[in-house]
Amino acid sequence: MSSGRIRVLGPRDLGEGERERWRALRAASTAPRNPFMEPEFTDAVGLVRPRARVAVVYEGREPVGFLPHERGRLGRGQALAYGVSDAQGAVLAPGLGLNADELMRAASLSSFAFDNLEAEQGLLVPHAAAEYTAYVIDVEKGYETYESVLRAQSPKFLKTTLAKERRLGRQVGELRFVFDERDPAALRTLMAWKSAQYRRTGRRDRFAQPWITRLVHTLHETRAPECSGTLSVLYAGDRPIAAHFGLRSSTVLACWFPSYDTEFAKYSPGLVLHLRMAEAAAGAGIGLLDLGRGAAEYKDSLKTGEIPVFEGAWTRPGVGAALYWLGREPSRRAHHFVRSRPRLAATAARVLKGAGRLRRS
Repeated sequence: MSSGRIRVLGPRDLGEGERERWRALRAASTAPRNPFMEPEFTDAVGLVRPRARVAVVYEGREPVGFLPHERGRLGRGQALAYGVSDAQGAVLAPGLGLNADELMRAASLSSFAFDNLEAEQGLLVPHAAAEYTAYVIDVEKGYETYESVLRAQSPKFLKTTLAKERRLGRQVGELRFVFDERDPAALRTLMAWKSAQYRRTGRRDRFAQPWITRLVHTLHETRAPECSGTLSVLYAGDRPIAAHFGLRSSTVLACWFPSYDTEFAKYSPGLVLHLRMAEAAAGAGIGLLDLGRGAAEYKDSLKTGEIPVFEGAWTRPGVGAALYWLGREPSRRAHHFVRSRPRLAATAARVLKGAGRLRRS
């Protein structure tokens, strides 16, 4: 499929020259080098999502832009792994004379939905309907500096968490932290914990969707300088008690799926895990942990800053755009209405937890 200087390819059809150009453009970007925006993530999604595509923009024979996406019926498009990926958008050379209409029409899209669009995406931010906050941990100056920040902004939190960590080691077993665990059994354990957590809190179980499970397993085996699946596990003795799976580049650890064994909840093992992840990331030269969009108490305790992400869609008149609006916009607006009102959000969370308990009973 092509339109002038834009071609639409499957991920596996990209040549190595195009992939190298993609990486070079990403390296030159002012945005944090989030691994979700690398070609290896697109490759992994392409293995489990047959509608994955990449619109490639050329100047002559030189590739100068890439838009990973998925295309559905009637040209309804969405960001790659929509609803799961934590960073989305196009990878474009600066100063490229291109507008969203030209790009989307060349890709035969009637709409293009996104829910974690990067703030630097000037091509698409004007089409955003809502802005959200993603929380980050800055460890650029080392873990000791990060701890000193926590000590200043959340002294009780840090003191309590470190005390729980020591007590966990004394009462359960000697603690051992593995930043990059390769044992697939540990990944299966994390998925089981996370599925139980989704059900317990009344939320949709992402791992009940086979493609997401396959994607995570594929990414766990992915080893590339700017996109490596990273499973971090906190053990007490030989027993895993908290774990996290995410992606890392040379400078960013994108936090994705954290969970823990609820038997040890009184020790706050998830918080202990995140502190050790921050320490290991800093030791590996990673400067930023991206905790992702969505308010959570643990994020408020751990964060050092915030960055904006955007949700919305580019649409053009037609049946596909109308179907996008009918299918997504009312629920998005309802979600934004609740999230912007803390008391209502707290009530909604209680209702979800109650629904989760009813499903388990």
